[in-house]
Amino acid sequence: IKNRLSCDLTLAVWYQCGLVSRACCVDRSPNSDGKPAPGENKQTWKTSEIRAFDECMTVDIHRSAGCSQSCFNGSCACLEGYKLKADAKTCEDINECLLGSHHCRGGERCINTLGSYRCQRVISCGTGYELTDNNKCEDIDECETGTHNCGAELECQNTAGSFRCRPRVQCGLGFIQDALGSCIDINECLSVTGPCPSGHMCFNTVGSYTCQRHSVTCGRGYHLNADGSRCVDIDECAGPDNSCDGHGCINLVGSYRCECRAGFIFNSISRSCEDINECRNYPGRLCAHKCENILGSYKCSCTMGFKLAADGRNCDDLNECESSPCSQECANVYGSYQCYCRRGYQLSDADGITCEDIDECALPTGGHICSYRCHNTPGSFLCTCPATGYTLAPNGRSCQDIDECVTSTHSCSESESCFNIQGGYKCLNFDCPANYRRSGDTPRVDRADFIRCVKSCQPNDISCMLNPILSFSHTAISLPTFREFNKPEEIVFLRSPTPSHLPHMDSPEIVYDILEGNVQNSFDIIKRLDHGMIVGVVRQVKPLVGPVSSVLKLAMNYVTNGVVSHRNIINVHIYVSEFWF
Repeated sequence: IKNRLSCDLTLAVWYQCGLVSRACCVDRSPNSDGKPAPGENKQTWKTSEIRAFDECMTVDIHRSAGCSQSCFNGSCACLEGYKLKADAKTCEDINECLLGSHHCRGGERCINTLGSYRCQRVISCGTGYELTDNNKCEDIDECETGTHNCGAELECQNTAGSFRCRPRVQCGLGFIQDALGSCIDINECLSVTGPCPSGHMCFNTVGSYTCQRHSVTCGRGYHLNADGSRCVDIDECAGPDNSCDGHGCINLVGSYRCECRAGFIFNSISRSCEDINECRNYPGRLCAHKCENILGSYKCSCTMGFKLAADGRNCDDLNECESSPCSQECANVYGSYQCYCRRGYQLSDADGITCEDIDECALPTGGHICSYRCHNTPGSFLCTCPATGYTLAPNGRSCQDIDECVTSTHSCSESESCFNIQGGYKCLNFDCPANYRRSGDTPRVDRADFIRCVKSCQPNDISCMLNPILSFSHTAISLPTFREFNKPEEIVFLRSPTPSHLPHMDSPEIVYDILEGNVQNSFDIIKRLDHGMIVGVVRQVKPLVGPVSSVLKLAMNYVTNGVVSHRNIINVHIYVSEFWF
């Protein structure tokens, strides 16, 4: 190769050297099939190509020595951008981006490549620029791309990052060009220094000006005569549009005087008739309420709620109620009016004239207006009760329980007893257990008691005789769901026939107990003395939200010397309504 020999693609070389050799011998040859063109059996290589091929051959030699890239003085070495691995033969790429050994500038991101790295711009170029393939911002020529907005009479001129619109037509001397390209005449006479010499007057012309020498100058009230030789008096009063603006005018030599109409006064400085402000000169004496000055006179007006009297100065009260300004009722007062509403409505805070319905059901006390539900109506409200079991009381607010047992609207059979509860009824049927019979005695239990069964043993029935339970009683009670439960409610009273004073020491002690049915421990029973009798009081100590039904089984124990001698069982059927009424 160094002696510029012919291309021989059959040589066994390293892959990279083969690429260099092929690039020189084939890709630069006129024929693309790799064969020399006719008459061109040999091809001359450039010096750089020879150097590249020599390096490749050297690498092949080093590869034969076991080095992945190059060998130096018997040791393996790596090309720039690579580093030697631990085996001292293989080379691996250096990640310049990770090590921070790159030279990317601010706003550029480092991207690692084999043996090197490249910098890629992160931030956009901005308006008027575009990013090229070599990662640089290049100006966009809006004039060339046609993305400008210059009008037809303007010419586009590209600038760095933008463009300018310049007029196609250039104005001549004596003109100035505006933003739209139009040529506007320059008034040279308005310049500070003035273009004309002293003693001359400047007259502007289109695109230029002319200078004329000063003639005779006349004072105020005079002007030049027709030939311009002398000053004569100006008759300011001549013609229909005289200097007094419609007032009387008297001409004087070099001046004039005005005879002003009523309501005007002559100003000697401005030499004109000026309006007299009567409202300011005579405050509070012309009009009862408000005075408004007008040209040559004044006008009176009244405040709101009043109207101007026939004399044009005083004010009379205006009855606003005649125009019905209020939505319901109106009361006229001096200088104003007052709106008020009928019962069940209130005056709107927004305008003070509209009557709005009062939602009695939404008031803080709305929950206590009706026993059950409150329905607002225009100007009033309507109370309703539950669909069944209640009827509305005569006061229109409370709900009264319907006693189905009294009105015979129940469905209980002849063998059942009808028991009215709040909002409904219950059909009850109590039978006595074995060895007990129904008693006609009136038991000592407050409220309704339906049946009492007393013990009735058969002869020689020892187990029956030894049974300490003397009687079974059934009673029923209806309770509401207390809306405000602040203290215990006493619901059942069990009165004992035993007097409270003890005639002798062997008299039994009465002990009350709840055996079953104490829902959520909502009930207890206490003992007290009442008119010389021992009374067991059943109390509701916790609130219960209905509907709830339960059978509270109570025991009245007679204890003698610590032993229960006998007892009475009372079954209290409790029905708690879901309502408080």
